[in-house]
Amino acid sequence: MTHEQAVYLELLARGAATEAYERPVLLARASGTGPEELAELERTKQLALRVRAELEGRRRREAELSALFETAHDLAGLRDLDDVLRAIVQRARSLLGTEVAYLSLNDPVRGDTYMRVTEGSVSARFQQVRLGMGEGLGGLVAQTARPYVTDDYFRDERFQHTESIDSAVGDEGLVAILGVPLTLGSQVIGVLFAADRRARVFEREQVALLGSFAAHAAVAIDTANLLAETRSALSELERANDIIREHSGVIERASEVHDRLTELVLRGGGVHDVTAAVSEVLGGTVEFVEERPGPAALAEGHAARDGDDWIAAVSAGGESFGALVLYDRPGLDPVDLRTLERAALVTSLLLLARRSAGEAEQRVRGELLDDLLDAPDRDRRLLRERAARLHTDTDAPHVVLAARVDGAGAKGDTDSGGRESADRQRLRSAASHLAATRHGLASARDGGTVLLLPLGPGETAAELARQTARHLGGALHEPVTVGASAPVTAPLAHPDRVAPAYEEARRCLDALRLLHRPGEGAAAEDLGFLGLLLADTRDIEGFVERTIGQVVAYDRRRGTDLVRTMDAYFASGMSPARTKDDLHVHVNTVAQRLERIGRLLGPDWQAPARALEIQLALRLHALSSAVIR
Repeated sequence: MTHEQAVYLELLARGAATEAYERPVLLARASGTGPEELAELERTKQLALRVRAELEGRRRREAELSALFETAHDLAGLRDLDDVLRAIVQRARSLLGTEVAYLSLNDPVRGDTYMRVTEGSVSARFQQVRLGMGEGLGGLVAQTARPYVTDDYFRDERFQHTESIDSAVGDEGLVAILGVPLTLGSQVIGVLFAADRRARVFEREQVALLGSFAAHAAVAIDTANLLAETRSALSELERANDIIREHSGVIERASEVHDRLTELVLRGGGVHDVTAAVSEVLGGTVEFVEERPGPAALAEGHAARDGDDWIAAVSAGGESFGALVLYDRPGLDPVDLRTLERAALVTSLLLLARRSAGEAEQRVRGELLDDLLDAPDRDRRLLRERAARLHTDTDAPHVVLAARVDGAGAKGDTDSGGRESADRQRLRSAASHLAATRHGLASARDGGTVLLLPLGPGETAAELARQTARHLGGALHEPVTVGASAPVTAPLAHPDRVAPAYEEARRCLDALRLLHRPGEGAAAEDLGFLGLLLADTRDIEGFVERTIGQVVAYDRRRGTDLVRTMDAYFASGMSPARTKDDLHVHVNTVAQRLERIGRLLGPDWQAPARALEIQLALRLHALSSAVIR
């Protein structure tokens, strides 16, 4: 290594500015260094600059991830919504290096969007501006739920300019603006912006980063709303306690009920714990049923009599989860009635919490699998950490499975209201539950679902496909067809193998549907020579073994000639008489050999479809034997 080349390593080590990399070349040229040495030094400079750019990019990505983790940490300790939103806007401005960042929220009552938090803004008019849906860049983002970016706001004609909005933007002096939607599910609740007072081009990574901050902001708003609802419910419980305390004869029993239900909530109890506690307190049998309660019980927060039973609706926000039923208690005093109603309210809170947790885990599992399919070049260490948090065994062999409800629409099918079909929603829910119980991953994709499940001890991909088809079909009460890939060893260590495995699983799924085998599960090994064509592994030896392996093994053990007899039999048009001429044996010998073959392969070995596979296996066996010789 020359002295000049060592200088570039020193520049890299101390993080020198780009301009400093020109100095060694200039000094060498001034000292009369020869052309070859100058050319070599120039190449060294270019390599060093490339390394510096790569290091800068990694430092930037680390800073972005650090900011996202810090934001997530703030959400975990959420106390004040404004403080969290302000922190998100500040970090967005800092990380994107913009002069201004701000966040607006939609007003469903007025049908527009208004400024909620700003950072770096100096104009009072701008901080109070309201945008109608479709007006300005922000109004367009709020209306379309898509990010928009402009490097020159006043010259951009893609969105509707209004005098009030343009005046506010002009007062602030903004030129380049990037806006991304804040979404909860399919609903847009606001827009997060980053802007500069000069022309600027926002890169794709910056758009994605701001989108991540927007996702955190949406979670913060949703969490704050849920906390407010919980506080309201707890406040209602406290008011109920005040009323109960006024009844001196039942104070102790009402307090006991309240304490027990609160303890159940705090320690993470389930619906069964609630029904058991209320059954003991009321001295009867209380059961939670998922069937929709009768009209008399639909009044939220109240119980109604149904013959000798009492029914309390378990619902929240107009959505019914079922009911608590107290059996064989025609006479129920007001305190006991209120106890049943309180238990129904606590049950609804528990079910809401469980559903929210399940939906969050489902999203996380789906996002990890989507990254494996769409972005396998992601940092493998981070992929492993995400999988570990989901208790997924990253080193076990896995199988990719493609599942679809038989007869379900193609990708992108929706009903007239723009919602996913009920079948696809139920399939996605059932697949997510199966993935969670088996420590795998699941995601909605291509009109169905894709699963990444670990193989059990001694389990094959075909067996796992059949089990999955039975499980999902039983959960949906209708046929679910499942195609499986060949096993993928350590998918988190080799994420680039997941997408090809998914394509193989889809081909198996399409083959099952073309073969009119709805509701079945299969891997390529189940589909005979068709599976041989569909599989990425092209397992010729496995196909030959599955098809005629018993006959080959019999010849090897006994020194017989059954494989050659089968070959001659098919070549002669399945005529024993012509077969004996080709083999120069007696026709009875041919008959005996054919009978032996039937015992080894099964009585249907001469059926057209089976015979076609056997003939193909014979040809492949002959080719492989010729290659070995």
